[in-house]
Amino acid sequence: MLRRHLTQALKAAAATYPVVTLTGPRQSGKTTLVQALFGEYRYLSLEAPDVRARAIRDPRSFLTQSDRLILDEIQRVPELLSYIQVLVDVDSLPGRFILTGSQNLLLMESVSQTLAGRTAFLRLYPLSLSELRESPPLDPLNLDRTRRKTTGRKRRLPRKGLWDTLLDGFYPRIHDRGIPAGEWLPDYFRTYVERDLREVMQISDQRSFERFVRLAAAHTAQELNLTTLASDVGITQQSAKRWLTALDIGFLATTLPSHHAKYRKRMRKRPRLHFLDTGLICYLLDIQDAGTLERHPLRGAVFESFVVSELVKNFAAIRRDPPLFFWRDATGHEIDVLIDTGERIIPVEVKSGQTVAGDAVDTLAWWTSIPSNPNQGGVLVHGGEENFDFKGFRVLPWFLH
Repeated sequence: MLRRHLTQALKAAAATYPVVTLTGPRQSGKTTLVQALFGEYRYLSLEAPDVRARAIRDPRSFLTQSDRLILDEIQRVPELLSYIQVLVDVDSLPGRFILTGSQNLLLMESVSQTLAGRTAFLRLYPLSLSELRESPPLDPLNLDRTRRKTTGRKRRLPRKGLWDTLLDGFYPRIHDRGIPAGEWLPDYFRTYVERDLREVMQISDQRSFERFVRLAAAHTAQELNLTTLASDVGITQQSAKRWLTALDIGFLATTLPSHHAKYRKRMRKRPRLHFLDTGLICYLLDIQDAGTLERHPLRGAVFESFVVSELVKNFAAIRRDPPLFFWRDATGHEIDVLIDTGERIIPVEVKSGQTVAGDAVDTLAWWTSIPSNPNQGGVLVHGGEENFDFKGFRVLPWFLH
């Protein structure tokens, strides 16, 4: 098992709160992680029909099987949450219940309403590149201050190159068990996206939903135009909005809002869509090998979504909602990602090419030169392996260290 960067935060939460709720997409490694960290706990999976039936039939008895319980896929029996509330109000022993779930918005709403103030919320996404490389976590709040460490030892590069890495994606089972991504991802899509999300959102038109997901993947790293997307699929805009929510519920995609800072510019207000696993994007776009991905017209979009997903995962590891935005004015000037640290804004440009051309940071220079913009510096993430300063900006390799 690869070490997950959320480990310390999860242990700290269990030492403080009577209930810890760990959410994340199915197959992100939640069960493996909680069983490894809390091996002395009684583990109960509510996916199993017989276990679920016992929980529904006699919840009080079910919850008193042990002083410490892991309840996996708690959204299967949300009625248990009210009984857990009663138990922890009587005995608030830290770490008494570890709950996991794979449905983002619905689970969060249920738990927040029932266990407010009694539970810590944490998210576990598929592996970050740093976890896959078994290297220290990225500090997303200081991305522009990242420096290559000069220790005299040769720098350790990723085992695979950029395009092979993005083609595989980051779901743990692909890497832990050596399953080819091209075999595992279609099964994942069928059993989770087509079954679970359709069930949660009561989506009856499977064919249209699959077409919607594939078309949405083709719009990764682009401004979200629900009208166009709905028209292309042949559904109403309201249905497109609901189905996009389904992808959010499943932690498969997210949107970056336009940043509120206008700097005296007229801004575009549509959010930018990003799928959160590049392997899944490649499967949905029918990209079957690294060479095709490297030549694909959407390679830059896939790479940009990879960078966004790395930032999302590393913010989750420090238990922070990702303060990520994008910026585009009415004249077409845009910054791919803005990281709002609260004290300053870090602009991030993403370019998939290996060579940093002389004009590569021109957009960053333009943005920081806006008279009413107090922010300075920024980051260019490129498809090469070099880490250096360039014209007052930080240039980072694709693996971000």
